[in-house]
Amino acid sequence: MGGDLAPAAVIAGAVQAVRRQQIGVVLVGAEDAVRAELARLDPGPLPIAVVDAPETIAMHESPLAALRRKPRASVRVAAGIVAKGEAQALFSAGHTGATLLAARAALGLLAGVDRPALAVTVPTRTGAAILLDAGANPECRPPHLCQFGVLGAAYAEVALGVERPRVGLLSIGEEAGKGTDLIRDAHALLEAAPVDFIGNLEARDVFTGRADVIVCDGFTGNVALKIGEGLVEAAELMLREELGAELVSQIGALLTRRAFQRFKQRVDYAEHGGAPLLGVDGVVVIGHGRSTPQAVENGIGLAARLARQQMVPRLGAALQAN
Repeated sequence: MGGDLAPAAVIAGAVQAVRRQQIGVVLVGAEDAVRAELARLDPGPLPIAVVDAPETIAMHESPLAALRRKPRASVRVAAGIVAKGEAQALFSAGHTGATLLAARAALGLLAGVDRPALAVTVPTRTGAAILLDAGANPECRPPHLCQFGVLGAAYAEVALGVERPRVGLLSIGEEAGKGTDLIRDAHALLEAAPVDFIGNLEARDVFTGRADVIVCDGFTGNVALKIGEGLVEAAELMLREELGAELVSQIGALLTRRAFQRFKQRVDYAEHGGAPLLGVDGVVVIGHGRSTPQAVENGIGLAARLARQQMVPRLGAALQAN
């Protein structure tokens, strides 16, 4: 029931995921609304179950207070289903804070983790990189950033297929002494961590491919991502305006359409579908609030893939080696 376009976009994306990816889905939400939308889509005999959860948590609500007041909130019920082993992963496009707290309460944390982190895949000139934290922890301490580096490196091995991921720390300068006390202390911890730490990165390096893992606190990471999203949307509009201005430009637009479509595919959040919440003892993927059916399908597919690849045990092993 979460997300700007819910429940229609969520249910449509789930149906697409079941049809194309050979997985089963449990839809958790207000049963009457869910079944009405399923009837409208008429998906046929697919492995889709419905669990009634009549309460929802709105974006303006305090997640902790709302979860206490609403024991039958859809995200809380869904997290409980995963905790009981009745499903192998959780996907939500709803309230990020509520999803984080519900998952943490139901699933617990991996040994050695103080705080879970959202790991977002960002496009780079050479492929992709993992940025974390992307919003779960606005305020952090140096050990948290060090844990994010270890978690991110282990996840990059699974998600990107990189044998020894390069880990960078987002700061205002490349020198080790640059940045706040948080950054300087985290730099020292990461140097001693069992990761390939390449030092500080400046913001301009986020999309260059210099690092496979980019570590920052959740406030900085979320701002960086939102700026990137806004820049892509603005650039797309400006390009369309410029290319459509004259007849010659229109011919050029036709010639560059494929390249433009490939570019958009690389930077569109819908292609990845969501960000895994690393550090909880279970597979949890949190989607964008504006998730379309395509984004939901890809987010569910990502969650299924991470469950099959045993991501959580692999993260646990990496943390134990820290």
